[in-house]
Amino acid sequence: MAGIKALISLSFGGAIGLMFLMLGCALPVYDKYWPLFLLFFYILAPIPYCISRRVVDDTDSTSNACKELALFLTTGIVVSAFGLPIVFARAEVIAWGACALVLTGNAVIFATILGFFLVFGANDDFSWQQ
Repeated sequence: MAGIKALISLSFGGAIGLMFLMLGCALPVYDKYWPLFLLFFYILAPIPYCISRRVVDDTDSTSNACKELALFLTTGIVVSAFGLPIVFARAEVIAWGACALVLTGNAVIFATILGFFLVFGANDDFSWQQ
């Protein structure tokens, strides 16, 4: 039952993060939908790490270049997702209040993605790895 509780809490975290993103876009005070481009970052963030997990053999305890590159690319995507709303706010495309809501949503969404990999990342019977 621990898997069900984790799955429910992760889905709740994802919903809260998307709510903050939508509030930063759709409130009548802000009414700009440019921060929705962050959805691309949410989709792209786990892809390099998932690919490296499929390619790399984890029997070694040493560092692997493929895994390090995947972590570097994931870090670049996450930093870009936090930087884009700030650039939008500095360029006065969105308001600073919307930027704060979007950054809060970013923190919640990326914490949810990290939680997913921590909870379901082990090689067990429920993993999708070979």
